[in-house]
Amino acid sequence: MSTSMTSGDAITINTNNVTLDCNHFKIGGLAAGTGTVTNGVRAASRFNATVRNCNIRGFYRGVYLNAGGGHLVENSSFDGNTLYGIYVISSNSTIRNNLVIDTGGSTASTSLAAGIFAAFGVDIINNTVNGVAPTGTDTSAIGINTDFNGSGSISGNRVRGLAPTGAGVPYGIYTTNTGRSIIRDNDVQGPGPGVAGSLGIRCFTNEGTVLDNAIAGFQTGIANCFTGSNVVNSN
Repeated sequence: MSTSMTSGDAITINTNNVTLDCNHFKIGGLAAGTGTVTNGVRAASRFNATVRNCNIRGFYRGVYLNAGGGHLVENSSFDGNTLYGIYVISSNSTIRNNLVIDTGGSTASTSLAAGIFAAFGVDIINNTVNGVAPTGTDTSAIGINTDFNGSGSISGNRVRGLAPTGAGVPYGIYTTNTGRSIIRDNDVQGPGPGVAGSLGIRCFTNEGTVLDNAIAGFQTGIANCFTGSNVVNSN
């Protein structure tokens, strides 16, 4: 399915307990251009939505699940979405086994770009985020970004290819307003330590626990976290 719509939602989930299985077919929004604010798949205030085996391309947000809870996004590819690949702000949800590549380029919002954003208790497990390149001036690129996600964990992910603009900052994994989250077993690669302010993993406070991660190519490997058994290569 392809669309050139520039706002709204290509697919809307309007009830609870729905599974959208694309069987590896595409939902495409590239024809709308970089000014699009269309979401690929949207569910608002619903429960137990599952999105799997989809190839979602060229939307403002590839998947946007907000409020409600118990959602699952798995085994899907998100390619060329302009602001976020996956955006889930719903409690007791899981994002796992996805490929999120080439996120960024929005001319509708130039504040940042992020491969995955999650809030309010979302587990982010075994995803690959490769390539985050925002537009705008001095705009940051974030691999995985969470907010108020203390009851969620971030584990087994791979983050690379962060390309901020100007004085913008590359952040591998960045948490805000988040207490006792656990971040472990992730591979996080930066553009090199010469990028001012670049940061591999950032916790909101040292209540966040960071264990067994491999981090390379950032000015600062880990900040504000309780740490153990991490490998940080600043080269």
